[in-house]
Amino acid sequence: MTDPAAPLPAVTPWRLVLMLGALTAFAPMSIDMYLSSMPDIARTLHAGADDTQATLAAFFAGMAIGQFLYGPASDRFGRRPPLLLGIGIYVVASVVCAMAPSIQALIGARFVQALGGCAGAVIARAVVRDRFNHADTARVLSLMTLIMGLAPVLAPQFGGVVQVFAGWRGVFWTLTAFGLLIGLWIALSLTESRSEATAVQARSENPFRAYGALLSQKRLVGYGVAGALNGATLFTYISSAPDLIMGTYGHRPLTFNIIFAFNAVGIIGASQVNRLLLRRATPDRVLVRASIASIVAAFLLAAAAWSGVGGQFTVLPLLFAALSTYGLMAGNTMAGALSVDPIRAGSTSALMGGASFAAGALASWIGGLLHDGTARPVAAVMFACLIGSSLAIFLLAVPKDQRTKVPA
Repeated sequence: MTDPAAPLPAVTPWRLVLMLGALTAFAPMSIDMYLSSMPDIARTLHAGADDTQATLAAFFAGMAIGQFLYGPASDRFGRRPPLLLGIGIYVVASVVCAMAPSIQALIGARFVQALGGCAGAVIARAVVRDRFNHADTARVLSLMTLIMGLAPVLAPQFGGVVQVFAGWRGVFWTLTAFGLLIGLWIALSLTESRSEATAVQARSENPFRAYGALLSQKRLVGYGVAGALNGATLFTYISSAPDLIMGTYGHRPLTFNIIFAFNAVGIIGASQVNRLLLRRATPDRVLVRASIASIVAAFLLAAAAWSGVGGQFTVLPLLFAALSTYGLMAGNTMAGALSVDPIRAGSTSALMGGASFAAGALASWIGGLLHDGTARPVAAVMFACLIGSSLAIFLLAVPKDQRTKVPA
């Protein structure tokens, strides 16, 4: 296990950060590259808007379910074997997506694609906890967000270009190539990091017992709920953004991609601000302050959406502000959870990631039910989620004596 007092290496392990960041990019790449192709998918496969939207919901569901499988498996069998298996499943499913003859086939293939791709995010976080302590885990996760965050910036633009020249099927062939390249990189470069203590613990209990042990710990539940509801705000935005920006506000796909990328830059920038703040404050202290900022931003967004004052010129900047707080909170909730029970790092990572996608799928569904052609549903759902996230931080995750603590 990692020594809790071990300092972060003087030289940032950029090669490892790049590799693990690429693993966490499977989800954003698979989501963001095809968003602007959804109208073309509906037209080609003779599908309605609800069926086309189901391809996104199926991916969310696969990401939520699959993570619960890979976490315990990586604790028991090591990080590399489940990771390579997951990437292999992702590649095969991406081929099926590219060749899908119907919308039903595409929905099923997207579910399986997510079941494979989710291995990257789960195991990458476990590898970080294998190698670093609590504070340094938060810093490295922030660096990984910088790498992962390039996907929402570049993927919509690249996906739009691919869609123009090769259609939506070309987008999935591109994702196939992405999976193959990352799989080869992992096979050749990633060394095993799971400790023997973790292996012994995993072999002594089944996955249900492991998850039960984690859920019995109040602080971990707090971090989990906070992270899940924080993540739900991002998923709510992703699922509603095409309709809000291109439908409600009437922007063209190119403008949508620019706005989408700009919001991603906000998340990336906030994650790097978080990394700088961690030099002077603990992850828990930053998390408490960020949660307060998130509530303020979400409240202003909801007020603007419901009042209609300023229209999109008020809503879009406030949406940017609310989304940016995700970059301040995500790494710290994950690092906090991983610090509670580091010997079950794989299962903890799976629990956190699976809960986030499950909450995201539920929040997106609620947002869809409330859809009224305005920004009000997405603003209301985001505000409710961030209120719940902050309550979990204050009531469960962060003890009072940790809220103002400064690292030695």
